[in-house]
Amino acid sequence: MSKLPDIIRHFERVPAHIVQEASVFQPAILADVAGRRGALHGRIKALRPHMKFAGTAFTVEVRPGDNLMIHAAMAMAKPGDVLVVDGKADQTAALMGTIMMTACKQLGIAAVVLDGAARDSLEIEEMDFPVFSVGTNPNGPTKLVPGRIGHPVSVGGVTVHPGDFITGDADGVVVVEREKIESLIPLATKKVKDEAARIEAIKGGDTNAKWLVSALRSAGVLQEGETL
Repeated sequence: MSKLPDIIRHFERVPAHIVQEASVFQPAILADVAGRRGALHGRIKALRPHMKFAGTAFTVEVRPGDNLMIHAAMAMAKPGDVLVVDGKADQTAALMGTIMMTACKQLGIAAVVLDGAARDSLEIEEMDFPVFSVGTNPNGPTKLVPGRIGHPVSVGGVTVHPGDFITGDADGVVVVEREKIESLIPLATKKVKDEAARIEAIKGGDTNAKWLVSALRSAGVLQEGETL
């Protein structure tokens, strides 16, 4: 069996029109209709709460504190891609800062998701470029160690395949498999309508959760015939 190359250059992406359709939904909605799966660990969050994005995953694996392969990925990524970097949750050095983020924005990269640290956060905020990370650190990275591009990675405890749909907002980041995202759009549309109707009903005074008593009985908290 031949060895897979460290850099996989070609992979299928979610079509642009599907990305556009799915991008209108909050990550929370998509996570719910995906069976409460795909949400990255909460350690990965927006540098600033207003940041949000949607796009296709361009996966990168690096050694902690080294960004050599991120530079290579930037040279290969297509407009609309999101750099998704498995940095092993390291916070001892930033993997990217203003210079690299400026280049990403210029290249049409939609966002950067780092399971690692960033720096120059104030400048990145001024750029209005979406960056999600485990935090910041002023230390700069090395550019010495090999890694991989275009392979499945583990980011925030979730397996991300190249070409998957990925989206983020103030709540965090959600990944949906490339093959699955289109089928979730009708479900997400229905959920948004149902939630809007429920909110209106609550505002009208219907605050009772109609499923609650049954769920409490099933959990053994209430006995048959008991109510709250």
